[in-house]
Amino acid sequence: MHTDRVTVARHRFASLHESGCFVMPNPWDRGSARLLASMGFEALATSSAGLSFALGRPDRPDALALDEVLRNIADVVAASDLPVNADFQAGYGDSPDAVAHSVARCIATGVAGLSIEDASGDASAPLFALDVALERLRAARAAIDESGAQ
Repeated sequence: MHTDRVTVARHRFASLHESGCFVMPNPWDRGSARLLASMGFEALATSSAGLSFALGRPDRPDALALDEVLRNIADVVAASDLPVNADFQAGYGDSPDAVAHSVARCIATGVAGLSIEDASGDASAPLFALDVALERLRAARAAIDESGAQ
């Protein structure tokens, strides 16, 4: 069950989208999240590149394990009351079911939103085919809806 703090952040995030454009800086850890939150931003967005670089790793989807990313997202969410959008790479799964499972775990961190890329990681076909990409997004949306996240 989500706390009132998470629900409020999610509602604020939705209202930011309804009112037009806004800037979300990219913290890579709890400390940078606190600093950026103190600067007057209305929302934050995690950074897979920032986390990778902070750990001395390359900016590649395979450089960060799902559990490691989820811990980082939860740390950033806990650092302030601002809504947080998760940079969720390509959803941490190729199949729709795998994406749904990963997204459900991400939602449990308290994020207000998340982004999923359509990069396949396959050099011969760098993007998922449109029908596959759409199925992956539908599965992600279904996982969000099933979570009851508001």
